[in-house]
Amino acid sequence: MPKLAEPLSALEVKRLTSPGLHFVGEVPGLALQVLSTGGRTWVLRVTVGNKRRDMGLGGFPEVTLAEARAKAREARHKIREGIDPVAQAQAARQALMASHIARLSFAQAAARYVEAHRPSWRNAKHAKQWVATLETYAYPRIGQLSVADLTIAHILQVLEQPVPIERGSNKMGKLWECRTETASRLRGRLEVVLDWCRGRGYRTGDNPAAWKGNLDAQLPPPSRIAKVVHYAAVPIDQMAAFSAELRRQEGIAPRALEFAILCAARSGEVRGMTWSELDTVAGIWTIPGDRMKAGREHRVPLSEAALALLKSLPRMEGTNLVFPAPRGGQLSDMALTAVMRRMGLKEVPHGFRSTFRDWVSERTNFPGEMAEVALAHTIGNAVEAAYRRGDQLEKRRTLMQAWADFCALDSRSGNVVGIGRAKHAA
Repeated sequence: MPKLAEPLSALEVKRLTSPGLHFVGEVPGLALQVLSTGGRTWVLRVTVGNKRRDMGLGGFPEVTLAEARAKAREARHKIREGIDPVAQAQAARQALMASHIARLSFAQAAARYVEAHRPSWRNAKHAKQWVATLETYAYPRIGQLSVADLTIAHILQVLEQPVPIERGSNKMGKLWECRTETASRLRGRLEVVLDWCRGRGYRTGDNPAAWKGNLDAQLPPPSRIAKVVHYAAVPIDQMAAFSAELRRQEGIAPRALEFAILCAARSGEVRGMTWSELDTVAGIWTIPGDRMKAGREHRVPLSEAALALLKSLPRMEGTNLVFPAPRGGQLSDMALTAVMRRMGLKEVPHGFRSTFRDWVSERTNFPGEMAEVALAHTIGNAVEAAYRRGDQLEKRRTLMQAWADFCALDSRSGNVVGIGRAKHAA
């Protein structure tokens, strides 16, 4: 039995600040441990069987001297009765953790994952898409189930759930086969949420949503079943006629679409563009990384037509946006598509990036890699990406001017056909 120290008062215990173990008396082995960081905690040094054990009794001053002495007496009483209080406390903690794990549902885990990672995502839209996918396809089937109990069978129930083969159709098929791209993204989101759960101690074992060595044996690869759907694009030979028709449309949205075409830019990049991003003297539009799909800053050399368009725009008070909505704020993501629908076209704004890429490949001698830089596409080859550090700005200026000249060709010669009306007449 440890030597019984001289009993200390509560005030004397409070004054113990030097690092080390300070025995406080009345109960053999009871000490206040002062850490080098300044923290203080109660420790009971006991012998259980043939082993000396240090048993934690809580922090000071949350646990008072009187409470620590009472806990120490209770622990020594259990040892005399043949009970190991250290093992008993560990079992209680494990049971509490197991109970906590059992209560954590997949929906709760997913919400915590989203909250933890939201600051690293580019925008609120990404988080909204993340949650919407899970709410639509995962929560109805596994949302209320404990993450500790999820198996590959549960994941397959989600990925193979019946959905209409086509929107509005009564014929049903499997999600994985009918909406492969959506299902593939869903699987990836299930996997990372369950990886997060395992890292936090909410579940153990392999991840049932992992693909390699797991679901790849149960489902056909997405590349074998996914139908590649390209954005509907205006054909190259109809670009000049379309451009002339577009210039006749009035309003901010048509001008935003025209500018997006001239710059081969994405709709969101143009709708969010601010005057502070523009250097009209140097003829450069610099898009910050937080507004780019790849997360990197992108410089766009502006053609004469693009600069003329900017010069013609009014400056709206109270906003720095170049193409603000009539009632303030950004144009909606459907505003540019609506312009094309009013013109009688089924094509979409994003399709002009494909038209631009086809024009470079089929009608010019500009290198394909220059077009990829103009489109701000991510370089797939890591070695090539490491060595290609320039953005070919001045070379791309010639490219974008040639593209603007091509789009204006028919209007300059007076041979203008309203593309929407021409299609309907045919």
